[in-house]
Amino acid sequence: MSPRRRAIATVCLSGTLEDKVAAAAAAGFDGIEVFEPDLVASPWTPDELAARCTDLGLSVDLYQPFRDLDSTDPARFARNLHRLDRKLDVMAALGTDTVLVCSSVAPDAVSDPDQLAGQLATAAARAGARGSRIAYEALAWGRHVSTWERSWDAVRRADSPALGLCLDSFHVLSRGGDPAGFADVPGERLFSLQLADAPRLAMDVLQWSRHHRLFPGQGAFDLLAFLAAVLATGYAGPLSLEVFNDVYRQADPARTAVDAMRSLQWLEEALALRSPGTGPTPPPAAPALSGWSFTELAVDGVSGPRAAQVLAALGFAHTGQHRSKPVQLWEQGADPARRARVLVNASVVRPAAAGVASVAALGLESADPGRSAARAEAMSATVLPRTRGTAEAELSAVEAPDGTEVFFTRTVPDGWPADFLPTGERPGTGAGITGVDHVGLTQPFDSFDEAGLFYRAVLGLEPQEVTEAAAPFGLVRTRAVTDPGRSVRLALSAATLRRGGWAPGVPEPQYVALATADLVATARALRDAGAPLLALPVNYADDLEARLDLPADVLAAVREHGLMYEEDAHGGYLHLATEVLGDRVFFEVVQRLGGYDGYGTADAPVRMAAHRRRRQAAAR
Repeated sequence: MSPRRRAIATVCLSGTLEDKVAAAAAAGFDGIEVFEPDLVASPWTPDELAARCTDLGLSVDLYQPFRDLDSTDPARFARNLHRLDRKLDVMAALGTDTVLVCSSVAPDAVSDPDQLAGQLATAAARAGARGSRIAYEALAWGRHVSTWERSWDAVRRADSPALGLCLDSFHVLSRGGDPAGFADVPGERLFSLQLADAPRLAMDVLQWSRHHRLFPGQGAFDLLAFLAAVLATGYAGPLSLEVFNDVYRQADPARTAVDAMRSLQWLEEALALRSPGTGPTPPPAAPALSGWSFTELAVDGVSGPRAAQVLAALGFAHTGQHRSKPVQLWEQGADPARRARVLVNASVVRPAAAGVASVAALGLESADPGRSAARAEAMSATVLPRTRGTAEAELSAVEAPDGTEVFFTRTVPDGWPADFLPTGERPGTGAGITGVDHVGLTQPFDSFDEAGLFYRAVLGLEPQEVTEAAAPFGLVRTRAVTDPGRSVRLALSAATLRRGGWAPGVPEPQYVALATADLVATARALRDAGAPLLALPVNYADDLEARLDLPADVLAAVREHGLMYEEDAHGGYLHLATEVLGDRVFFEVVQRLGGYDGYGTADAPVRMAAHRRRRQAAAR
């Protein structure tokens, strides 16, 4: 099947109308919905906007919104019809034939179904005489028409060929509407489709709509069922996005438009997989990911030696030196296919004595690295150029929203480790660390939702439930993304508001969580080796003892080594943290007990406070 046309409302994007149109075209959209306030603020006349869209290969699919058309006051309704005539003039200049009319929220809105249908029919007759049509939409907070069923009843009663329905996923799903009822609507009476996702929030629906809509795949709505029901009617128009979001209204419109396009690509693919034959041929499926091949730390002249010292104390061995780059390979674990590998990259150029280290790259084991890269490119990911020396592995990398490089690799047999010349040291095993459990990355405030969709659409990882913790410097939101077998786990975090700078404990922290089968034994080995384990307050251990029935030896280890513990109905999570390395990076060592599937979020505020105290002490 040929791809269905994709459109985006200009209200989704930041900037002037000129910025929005350019961003939509660059991201590959076929058309736009013109949001009237954007046109009013633009120096372009409607004719000039139409010409610019033609030059960019964009159609103008809808003009919106026309508000408060119906009225119980005859004089006001007459004025509204005059206003409609003027907007039809604008539409003619834009080259679009459809205007979105929202259900009224005004005090004089018509409540009588027959009177409402009559007024809509009158307006539709004026539009039809101009070769135009009206798409009527029920706002979830409309005064008398707030459900799609009420809007369809009005359209059906009016019985005008120039009047049809606009179905908006937010307005339907936010009120718990049932898309199964769309089967009663003939496809030719659906004039417009608008898509938006959203988190589940208990708040006024108007505020929810105006500030918290998301692109498909970023929220909690079942957009697959919604879209399947719409398409089952025979609807043949574009898939269009209409998202009101405070972040998108400030972010770079070019980047937001790419995020928006990726959301439609993901939605169409998910629908095609659920109902074959309902959409275009999907991009290459995301190959299975089987684990971590490496995590890479970018260091400078100050943080590099410190990183080497800490890795050695954690039981890692420096087993390889890159053939052509200033990159060290550190390893621990007996199983070559699973062992923990950390690359230390000293090629970063920073001011002298900056002392910064950061997680710069992630290496993921892919069943087919080439196909992983092809899918990433098809899903609008930025493919990164890479200098490759003679006889070095050909690795593909893409850029995640926070700038982290993601490599698709195959480690054994004869994979990328061959790029490293052996140092003569064998991988460490003494500390009991067997591999990488997960990696934690703080996301910029503006890209938290974008990152979840990126890892979902590009890598095939599934977002988990969002959790929140009251941290010392504000509320922190965390969402994990994982593969079905939990071989690859990422914990993505962000402050829910931009963090103040007066005294942050660790700016934009990142960590690598290493797995062990016996954390108590590993903690003793690390302490004996001089690893910089983070000290926790006595109050934490006292609270654990009061709340939970922990074995005496575990509780003693908690007190001695700074272990943390939390549990849920499925199991427990024992973990420890190191001190911060190079301003923002630290390591955790973790042991999962039973079916525990979380990330120690409840302990995060204690760890954050301890990190701040340690950094303050070191600065004195």
